[in-house]
Amino acid sequence: MGRDDVSQRPVLESENDDVVDTVRIVANGVTLGVTRWRASRERYPPVVVLPGTGQTSVHWADVSGQLSVDRDVYDVDLRGHGRSDRPGTYSIALMADDVAALVPQLAGSGSVDLIGHSLGGLVACQALAGHPLGVRRLVLEDVGLPHPRDTAMPARPPGELDFDWAMVEQIRPEIDTPDPGWPNLLRQIGPPTLVIAGGPSSFVPAAHIRDLVTLVPDAAVMTIDAGHEIHSNRPEQFLSAVRAFLDVED
Repeated sequence: MGRDDVSQRPVLESENDDVVDTVRIVANGVTLGVTRWRASRERYPPVVVLPGTGQTSVHWADVSGQLSVDRDVYDVDLRGHGRSDRPGTYSIALMADDVAALVPQLAGSGSVDLIGHSLGGLVACQALAGHPLGVRRLVLEDVGLPHPRDTAMPARPPGELDFDWAMVEQIRPEIDTPDPGWPNLLRQIGPPTLVIAGGPSSFVPAAHIRDLVTLVPDAAVMTIDAGHEIHSNRPEQFLSAVRAFLDVED
């Protein structure tokens, strides 16, 4: 996965207040919107959050605001989402290359923790495969090993969307008919990994999550029966699980 020269990645736009900065940063040839929550007191490494399909940094505001008590938090809009560019060309691999170019900028000379939900989790896995990227620990929210499934493109929601519908049209087939290389890719993930499963009320099969946990070298799983969007449906339980895993001083 390629990385750009850091000196060629300027911040293009900034909106500041006492707590939150919203910036747009060039990574892998696209401009990504990143919302930074500044720590009240810095005790732990920063956290980088990758939302799921159709979601943006806005959907993580409550969780990120609480996490930022003792660490900086960076909520990333994946390409085609929110404040990020909509180049019209999308794949998990392209999004992973974007993240692989972005994370070293956010980490600087230190390390970061990474949280990925759904599509953001698959992007995180692909970005990390064989590339540590300065990531200390990885949290995957309701992410399983991709398995073939019936292809049924959802209908486009009416009205203006906060994401490019072409992204769904191009990414969905990758998830419905996954690359057979996924098991080998997952075996290359280095950081300790916690998978938080959404339980019986989630559409992600528990067996697929167990498959992923078996393949990632240093992984554990816990379940919060909250459906696919655990961070929204059970935020306090989600935060408790994330903190128990990330609040470790190396």
